[in-house]
Formats: sequence, structure tokens, C-alpha cells
Amino acid sequence: MRARLERIMARYGQSVILTRRETGASLAVRAFVQPVRRQREDLPVAATPLGAVSRQRWLYIGPPEPAPAPGDRLALDGLRLAAQEVQAVRWRDQVLYCRCVLRREKEAAD
Repeated sequence: MRARLERIMARYGQSVILTRRETGASLAVRAFVQPVRRQREDLPVAATPLGAVSRQRWLYIGPPEPAPAPGDRLALDGLRLAAQEVQAVRWRDQVLYCRCVLRREKEAAD
């Protein structure tokens, strides 16, 4: 199952540059990054084809290696984000993918 997910990410994922907080090393990764959907009454939001989305929080789904760590920076399409919460998603004894909540870099707390 992991190999299938990795093929999907390699083919359809976005190009993301992951920069490690501790070392400053940059790595190229193929992953999915999209704004987090929010309720219409939560502000600030923007209307998109996905519905109301947050302009502050983003969701990252990518390969388990290299996985972002809290505080790492991610860049794609001129957007600069910082990892806040990172979780490995498992199936049985295998890590399938990494799920991460991101914030715009200027709003991220170190």
C-alpha cells in the first residue's frame, strides 16, 4: 500500500522544498499541500472551488521519509509555510504517509 501511495505522490503531487530547522539543509519532496477547509463563520477565509478555506492553515500529506518536523520550513509556488503539527499515519506496522498542519511562515511561532 505504501508503494502505491508513493507512486501517486510522485505522479500527482506538488514540488515542495523542505528546509530543516536544525541544519538548514534543503530537500525536494513531492507531496500534496492544500488550504484547510473552515466553517464560513471562522475568519479569515477565502472563497475557492473547494469552498471556504483558511488563508492561514494548510494541510500537507507527503512521504514518510523525509517527513517534516515541527519548525521545518516548506516552500512551494511562492508560498512559505512552517510545520506546526506532524503525525505519521500508520497501517498495521507500516508508516504510510506523513500528515502535517502548516501555517504561513510569518505567522508561525518558533
